[in-house]
Amino acid sequence: MNFKSLIASAAGLMAFCGVVSAQDTFTVKVVQPEHGKVTVTPAVPEDGVVKAGTVLDVKVEVTDPDWVFDSGYWLSIDKGMFYPVYKESMVPEFKVTVDNNIMGLGASIMEKWRLDGYSVIQDVVYAQPGVKPLKYDVFIPDGARNLPCIIIIHGGGWSSNTEDIMRGLARELIKDGKYVVCSIDYRWMGNLDGDETPNTMPDLIEDCFGAVLHIQEHAEEYGADPDRIAITGDSAGGHLSACMGTLIERIGDGGFGEKEGVYEYLPTYMPEGMNAKKARKSLLKAVKAVAPSYGVFDRENLVRFMPDGPLEAQMAIAPDDNIPSVKERAIPQYLVLGTLDRTVKREPIEEYVEHLHEAGQTAELVIVEGAGHAFFDWKPDQRTKDTFAKYGVPYAADMQRFFDEVFYNLNSATL
Repeated sequence: MNFKSLIASAAGLMAFCGVVSAQDTFTVKVVQPEHGKVTVTPAVPEDGVVKAGTVLDVKVEVTDPDWVFDSGYWLSIDKGMFYPVYKESMVPEFKVTVDNNIMGLGASIMEKWRLDGYSVIQDVVYAQPGVKPLKYDVFIPDGARNLPCIIIIHGGGWSSNTEDIMRGLARELIKDGKYVVCSIDYRWMGNLDGDETPNTMPDLIEDCFGAVLHIQEHAEEYGADPDRIAITGDSAGGHLSACMGTLIERIGDGGFGEKEGVYEYLPTYMPEGMNAKKARKSLLKAVKAVAPSYGVFDRENLVRFMPDGPLEAQMAIAPDDNIPSVKERAIPQYLVLGTLDRTVKREPIEEYVEHLHEAGQTAELVIVEGAGHAFFDWKPDQRTKDTFAKYGVPYAADMQRFFDEVFYNLNSATL
């Protein structure tokens, strides 16, 4: 058995294995939004009890001309999960199959001005290595031409959420018209996507590299410069975005552990005619900066993804063990962490920043007073939106300040 198969087995053990007993009925709660109306067919009875397997046709209407549709949603605890997760539709008419209790079925309605000045291309499929098509969304400022591109990688414990959860951050980073912004998805760990073979951390890293290459290939269509790319992400996406900045030299076709001492990444997608060597060269040239938010970067906190692997394999997924010397390649980094973050510890992040400085890299760690974890997320509930308004909006502006310094040679004194 090669090492990748071995770590796939380990990932399978890690995947949550919740058992859902067969049920004849489930409960559905319909939530009517302000400034809009949700119609469900067949109608959900007053007691909310719906026969298992029923397909609900949902239609969202906006009733206020100053507001627009953001998303439709349903909130439930899926098989294998211990907490409720939002699933969203980016179109106002959608279907929901009742295969679990739905604690909320409704819609997010937002202010019309949030859509000013840009267009969105949704659900661009860049690869499908398993059951789930891998997609990204593109946010394009009006009149965009040859702009730097910021790529966002979502969080969710490497095992939940999609690119949609980062649309609030994308809207903030695009509103000055200086950047094209892409928000990408990737496979989830273990079998949570429904894949027969459990997905591993190297698979997720290869997905992200593939997404960047696909965006590069189509950059001109989006009004972006394929050779001026920055990558950001939060939580699990913080780790993956840091990987995009530090692991490029590991792109190759030698396999991950298939040969002794060789741990290389072959991107899930590569343009026609491109090989691993060309992919590595292209990304080394293009990726100019990363902004990994409240992520984990050290081997000690990542070893659980391959507990039986050799040290070399564990090091290969840890950004902290792969920081390039600035003499080889500059990769400036901007990091944020809330003082009330109970998910990610401060000390390992400070050590990562210290190691970046030791390698001669520019690195800035911003501590956000009063903020918890995942404040760059955008979800349908008002609490998440309020948190984003309080912390996400100002620190997205600060992140853009960092990107402006990289791409436009601007600093706070000249802005």
